[in-house]
Amino acid sequence: MSHDNHQETFTSKYIFSLDHKVIGIQYMITALLFLLLGFSFVLLMRWQLAYPGSPIPLIGKFLPSFIAAGGIMHPAAYNTLGAMHGTIMIFLGIVPLGFGAFGNYLLPLQIGAADMAFPRMNMMSYWTYFVGGVLMLSSFILPGGAAQSGWTSYVPLSVVSPGQTTWLIAMTFLITSSLLGSINIIVTTVNMRAPGLGWSRLPIFVWSQFVTAVLLLFAFPVLQAAAILQLLDRVAGTSFYIPTDLIVGGNILGRSGGGSVLLWQHLFWFLAHPEVYVLLLPAMGIVAEILANGTRKPIFGYKEIAGSFCFIGFLSFIVWAHHMFVSGMKTKLSYLFMTTTMIISVPSVAILTCFLLSLKGGSIRYKLPMLFALAFLPMFGIGGLTGLPLGFTPTDVYLHDTYYVIGHFHYVVVTGTMIALMGGIYFWFPKMFGRKMNEKLGYIHFWGTIVMMNGIFFPMFIQGLAGAQRRLYDPTVQAHNLVVQPTNVFMTACAALLLLFQIPFIWNFFHSIFKGEKTEENPWQATTLEWACPSPPLPHKNFEKIPTVYRGPYEYSVPDRKTDFWPQDQKD
Repeated sequence: MSHDNHQETFTSKYIFSLDHKVIGIQYMITALLFLLLGFSFVLLMRWQLAYPGSPIPLIGKFLPSFIAAGGIMHPAAYNTLGAMHGTIMIFLGIVPLGFGAFGNYLLPLQIGAADMAFPRMNMMSYWTYFVGGVLMLSSFILPGGAAQSGWTSYVPLSVVSPGQTTWLIAMTFLITSSLLGSINIIVTTVNMRAPGLGWSRLPIFVWSQFVTAVLLLFAFPVLQAAAILQLLDRVAGTSFYIPTDLIVGGNILGRSGGGSVLLWQHLFWFLAHPEVYVLLLPAMGIVAEILANGTRKPIFGYKEIAGSFCFIGFLSFIVWAHHMFVSGMKTKLSYLFMTTTMIISVPSVAILTCFLLSLKGGSIRYKLPMLFALAFLPMFGIGGLTGLPLGFTPTDVYLHDTYYVIGHFHYVVVTGTMIALMGGIYFWFPKMFGRKMNEKLGYIHFWGTIVMMNGIFFPMFIQGLAGAQRRLYDPTVQAHNLVVQPTNVFMTACAALLLLFQIPFIWNFFHSIFKGEKTEENPWQATTLEWACPSPPLPHKNFEKIPTVYRGPYEYSVPDRKTDFWPQDQKD
């Protein structure tokens, strides 16, 4: 659709915009703010774990009494912060940043399209997400408070504890947002590629977004239905998940009968394991783009990486029950899911191997985005390797619900995905705003962040192997935790320092939008189509004319060429 013939108002240009680039930036800034909020919640939790029962310093006296009366955290508030930390970081932070922000902004540019296939649906996707986020946060001031049943909302606790109703309603908004976005990404990728841009010429980033959209489209409706059923259990007197004769507070719950608590677990994890790859695949796509550009050579194993993305997408739907090995499932069934879990590690290892082999023989430019991409490789490797014992039934029985699980998950999603997303921000910032971020502040941010993240998450493996359970308000009540209690103090100090190292990034990001040094249109000398349009791209149409593609996405260091990069849209 054309937007050239009418004058846009401030509202239509920046608030209810139909331009995929503005919507992508809306997603980015909103998601980064939610990530900061979710991280601040965990700082309060970490203080309680390090110094149980001690008043929270500096801000404790300003916190409302239902969170920290007299500055000392309330046990129910600890559960609330734990549930909301996980919910905010995953559903309001990393998914909207990796899929909503980067996908919206870059995918049309990388395939040479003028916009997304459905601009109004795109706008609706963002505002549905925004409403869901505001609703989720509003639960703190509503009667009953925010959710207290973990980010997994396990029944029967979530059916009888306060605060979960708002969580479920907010989740339906967030799920709807993701479904709208995934439909848009799929249709745009299939129908709006530039002339000459076949599937074998797509950038790896586009492949990652396309597979992620397919995962969301097939997995999220299951959670949507499951959440509605749980909502009915709470407000309509049904018992889809409430078992017979459920005892609450010493009394049998009057409306209980016939439901299955395991049904919720199956429905939830059927979504939540594909969700892990929804968190991971966009990050892998970003790393591929940065590695090819930083090594000045084609990415190793293009077809293998794209095929592995598709294989992961398929397999992610048949591994969900490895989260439920201790739920009493039959041994033969657990062996099936143990086998599929081991198989799904193969394409992940293949992708990581291709990334490592891409470095061989490369003329590596150690620019700031490249540091983030290189850091992703060992961090994701640690996350993947530590997941293997959780995929084996015998070892998982011991490690389940310990801090080992938290360490594994955070190495994948934080030191893996978040590091890659940060690298993506530094890499595409010149494209988005026509300016570059300050490199010195970026280096401070990178080194401080990577060191402190490891300081927080690596001791979790030690705690888990020692038997320290997760979700404990006061870990010192169990004698065997006293041995590893000093690690909680160390991890809390690292968490506080990690927050300090985000200050240079926050200043750098917002200051550089307006006052950063202006850059050329292709500062990284990259080959993919997003660099063929102005920086920032033209409103609504991106390109002066739709480009024609003549070659693959990573033609670097081609022999007998004067420059070491050969853009996709250059004829010769």
